[in-house]
Amino acid sequence: MLYPSIDSLMNKIDSKYTLVSVAAKRARQMQQLNDQQIAKTVSTKFVGKALEEIEAGLLQYENAEKK
Repeated sequence: MLYPSIDSLMNKIDSKYTLVSVAAKRARQMQQLNDQQIAKTVSTKFVGKALEEIEAGLLQYENAEKK
């Protein structure tokens, strides 16, 4: 079973494309800076940790089109 579920993540971010982009960017940032925001994660990989941060509401993104 995937954690966090795609349904709960889609409540946080409006599209799957944006979800993938935000998670990938945060995963690269975590890998380079080693600055994980959640103390204990279910996932061991950076993308999974980024998705858990999105689920927890720790990541914010700005939509450039809505400016």
